[in-house]
Amino acid sequence: MANDKRAEMEGILAKQREAFTADRPEPMSIRKDRIKRAIAMIKENGDDFCKAMAADFGNRSVEQSMLTDIAATVGAGNDALKHMDGWAKTQKRKVKFPLGLLGAKAELRYEPKGVIGILSPWNFPVQLAYGPLMQVFAAGNRAMIKPSEFTERTSDLMAELTAKYFSEEELTVTTGSPEVAAAFSSLPFDHLVFTGSTATGRRVMEAASKNLVPVTLELGGKSPVIMGRSADFAKAGERIALGKMMNAGQICLAPDYMYVPADKQDEAIAGVTDGVTNMYPTLLENDDYASVVSDRHFSRLQEVVTDARAKGAEVIEVNPGDEDFSNSNARKMPLTILKNVTDEMEAMQEELFGPVLPVKTYSSIDEAVDYVNANDRPLGLYYFGEDKAEQEQVLTKTISGGVTTNDVIFHISMEDLPFGGVGPSGMGSYHAIEGFREFSHARAVYHQPKIDIAKLGGFKPPYGKATKKAAEQMMK
Repeated sequence: MANDKRAEMEGILAKQREAFTADRPEPMSIRKDRIKRAIAMIKENGDDFCKAMAADFGNRSVEQSMLTDIAATVGAGNDALKHMDGWAKTQKRKVKFPLGLLGAKAELRYEPKGVIGILSPWNFPVQLAYGPLMQVFAAGNRAMIKPSEFTERTSDLMAELTAKYFSEEELTVTTGSPEVAAAFSSLPFDHLVFTGSTATGRRVMEAASKNLVPVTLELGGKSPVIMGRSADFAKAGERIALGKMMNAGQICLAPDYMYVPADKQDEAIAGVTDGVTNMYPTLLENDDYASVVSDRHFSRLQEVVTDARAKGAEVIEVNPGDEDFSNSNARKMPLTILKNVTDEMEAMQEELFGPVLPVKTYSSIDEAVDYVNANDRPLGLYYFGEDKAEQEQVLTKTISGGVTTNDVIFHISMEDLPFGGVGPSGMGSYHAIEGFREFSHARAVYHQPKIDIAKLGGFKPPYGKATKKAAEQMMK
């Protein structure tokens, strides 16, 4: 089956590349038309997409999906439409003195790469497939999408609708198993975008490297929340609870663990607990609170908590309605706070991607900074506090993909900021002009004047005084 799909995908790639080459140079109006059709597809079928996502998860708020997947993706498209003319402008670049006086010119052109593959995940299945697509189209490329098999109904709907709004030469969606995804990642694209786990990201990059395909990897990691003593713990707690409970913590930028002053630990935990209670008075029958996406993912989270408890962590379940989760098959899990965690626990070794929140304590902010620096670079970093000097210390002494201060996750929703990781949390970025450039080839063009520049510059044999003079001039 995977081999049949592979042949099919290779055929589509060949067809798209042939059309791309034949149609160059395409006017900006055609790029814009593709973005407008993508926006129309998502808006006109937003309700159906949201229902499919709810069915795939078992329980997921249709209103939340409308915000995070439908509206956010349309926003990305509108932003591209608004700015792409400016992004695509040819830039004048300087030439060496005195070449400019002699008529030489240099310019930088942003040109499309060709056919771009998008491997998208299950946690925000519409946004993380069609969001980068908006910039892929803005840069003048064709695209092939392989969505996750975990959100099967949404993926099938994506394939069905995409075929109605786009020709096969412009955009396709291929569904299927992890074997299909592996075959997809080994195709000779002109660029490949992958969003998912660090472990899978390594395999995708390895597969892409065989064809020297450049990659944008949007991975995850353990995004820390560092709380300063000057933080408003009640307000901070509610914001952390919101970020951790949305989509049941199944967000690559969800706060992964909290680092708090030792003498403020209980206050910090109370802030989060109160935040959960205010927003989610009950969980099991509450449509606002999402299920964990699959039995496999649910079991893994349970094992992480069991491991932490066995190794000495204090486990605090935030269960505002005092509900019985043991008899439910809804894959719903209350926020589970872990106190007294150690690095030997699984909870501190891998990205949690669910409603589990370890808490570490420090006596000096330097400890928190040192801990972040001793571990993999995270995708996001969050600082709460009113002490600007301390905030600056945290920002200048650590490295992360992005940062939000006095809240969590929000930097990704700023369309004019690039979104991406660093090191094990990813490479490359999209959103804003950086995304347009990610999916473009920056092509250097130099226009030589009629005058014999090589002779003038001492480059033409026989070498002699002019060569020596040119070298001395270049080293001044």
